[in-house]
Order: sequence, then structure tokens, then C-alpha cells
Amino acid sequence: MLKGKKILLGVTGSIAAYKSAVLVRLLVKAGAEVKVVMTAAAKDFVTPLSLSTLSKNPVLTDLAENDSWANHVMLGRWADIMLIAPLSCNTLAKMATGACDNLLMAVYLSATCPVVVAPAMDEDMWHHSSTKQNLDKIRSWGNHCIPVENGELASGLSGDGRMAEPENIIKCLNDFFLNPSELEGKKVLITAGPTYEAIDPVRFIGNHSTGKMGIAIAEEMSKRGAKVTLVLGPSDIVVNGGIEVLKVKTAEEMYNACEKIFAGSDIAVMSAAVADYTPTEVASEKIKKESDSFTLTLTKTKDILKSLGAKKKNGQLLIGFALETVNEKENALKKLEGKNADLIVLNSLRDEGAGFGHDTNKITIFGRHGATQTFDTKSKKEVAVDIVNSIIQLLHAKN
Repeated sequence: MLKGKKILLGVTGSIAAYKSAVLVRLLVKAGAEVKVVMTAAAKDFVTPLSLSTLSKNPVLTDLAENDSWANHVMLGRWADIMLIAPLSCNTLAKMATGACDNLLMAVYLSATCPVVVAPAMDEDMWHHSSTKQNLDKIRSWGNHCIPVENGELASGLSGDGRMAEPENIIKCLNDFFLNPSELEGKKVLITAGPTYEAIDPVRFIGNHSTGKMGIAIAEEMSKRGAKVTLVLGPSDIVVNGGIEVLKVKTAEEMYNACEKIFAGSDIAVMSAAVADYTPTEVASEKIKKESDSFTLTLTKTKDILKSLGAKKKNGQLLIGFALETVNEKENALKKLEGKNADLIVLNSLRDEGAGFGHDTNKITIFGRHGATQTFDTKSKKEVAVDIVNSIIQLLHAKN
């Protein structure tokens, strides 16, 4: 998929810059035309000569050099995609604020092509609130972020923040260019994550959902060209750019958001683990541990999937999820029929590597008229591809 593509690689001042040489080599080997822009700090980690030799193009580092002007506007228009790898914490902050004090930033601010970043920093920097805010901000402008990896860091610690390996970056770029417009023009509503139902100001009823599966589906839908709105319950996961994220806490808030959005949606995927019950009353102050027992009265929450199924119009697709522990197929088919869904994605907690908290999942997809697809255990990103492919197949069958 990279053959003939024009890739503009931005390299910033991070120890991970040494991987940029391998990255350039892999891009060229895949048939891409590569031009490289470096910050001054990046030259402390990898030489322009190395990247120039590998890319077979001059490496640019300054707005002007030897009475010659580097045309940053044309660079941003030349590329099919701008990849910043590694993306340092410093350059991320500049992207988030629009600071323009070097050639790389001038090119970024002038770019008309999609921009993909591969962050690299130490774990504490990666988890800092300002980093998360800056990532959220640049994603909200349509930039795409390749997830960091977990492993050994330059500090000697081990944790999140390691730049994705060059081979994984190549795969992400291939995926980006693969069938990018299958869902072009489609509006998609997705729910993900848990809901938290307050008991008092400090306690709540919740579940172990992280939102990983729903977020992976949202990102895959966006990659295929859909305009995605993600209604996300409490989750620490950062969502890639190009996706509108509406953050909610409670089942009632998620229900209200879905009710507003669904009528204008072509596809709705209800993957959130919504609480079935919520406290009837919420204490205004923290409940003190004064007695040996405590009774909590719960009331049933609104059934979002059933409500949307009752409102579903011709041409709309509604996909639900079923997380079961017993009678899995029977319960999934009951939900498929009873809630007027088009597909039900079944997870069984009895399957190893499936369910909440895992990076993997194992699913079976049930459709109308007995259609069934069973998949092996895969990463949730790969599972998202299978789910989106099944939705697209159903979309084509209905047209």
C-alpha cells in the first residue's frame, strides 16, 4: 500500500530518533518516496547524512540555509502523509499551541495532508496531565496518533511511552492507506466503556470495562472514512484524532446522548458496558460506616439498545454486544431478536483472553436468519477490523 506514496517524515529530539534510520529504510523498501525534516535537537541523536543517504533526498533542518529558503508550504502540499516519528514531548506541546520556531513546525502548520504522530517519551512524561491534554487537542484537529508501546525506556525504567517499533509504524501506515473510504459519508454512533452510578460523592457502582474494544471499533470506523461520534464512559484511554468524543459518566447520560445522535446516524454500535441498575437515591454526603449492614435500593436503568431498536428506521444498522457467562448463544440470540438489532457481538467470560481488561478478545457475531461468524482470539484492534468488515458486508447486502 505504500508503493508510490509520498511520505514526509519529521524527526524530533528523542532518543528514539535512532529508529528513524530503520523507519526510512523500511519506507523506501516498501516503495515510498521519503523526504525528511529534522529539528535541531534531533541531530544530537541521528545525523542528517544518515537519513539523507537512506532516503535518497536532502534532509532539511532550517527554514533558510546558504541563501536558500526551504519552501515549507510546498513540502506540506507535496506529501500524501506527514509522519512525525518520534514525536517528543516538546514538539507535541508546540503542535498543541501552534508555536512555530523551526522548519518542522512550519511544515506541520502548512500541511494539507493527513498528519500521523508516533510519540516517544518516558513513562511519567507520557502519563502527565499536560501530555494527555495536548494529545487530545491535536487529535481533535484530525491528527492521528500511533499508540506508544510498553517496554524498556531510556531512563532505565520499563513502562508506557516507548515509540512504536518501525515495523509497527509501517503496518499502521499501510492500514491508513488501505480502503480508507469504504464508509465515506456514513455517520456512525459508538458507545464504549463502563458507566459509573453514584452512591454518594465518593462511591459508585461500576464494572471492569476499560473501553478498549469500543475505542478500537471507533478508530477502525474512522480509518474507513466514517464520521464517528464516540459516547465514552469513564476511561483513561486516549482516542485517535478525527473522532468526536462525548464523555459521560452515568447510564442516564449515555442514554440521553444516544437518543440525540441516533436519528442522524447510519450505523450505531452499542459496545459500552452500561450498568443495568442505578441507586434509587444518591446521598449528598459521604455515607459513614456506622452499622454492621447497609441496604442499597437499586432501580433499573433505561435500555439503550432496546430504545434505539424501537426507533430504528429503514437503512439504519444497529449492532449490540452481549457479554455472557452461561447459555451464551441462547442469550445472544434473545438479545438480537428482542432488541431489534441487526448484529450481536458475543463475548464469553469463559473464553481465555476475552472480556474486560484484556488487550485481546474472542467473539462470535450473530446476524439475522441464522448467520453466524466465529473468530479466534485476536488483539482488540484486529477484532475491530473483523467487526467493521462484518458491518460493511451487511451494509452492502442491504443496498
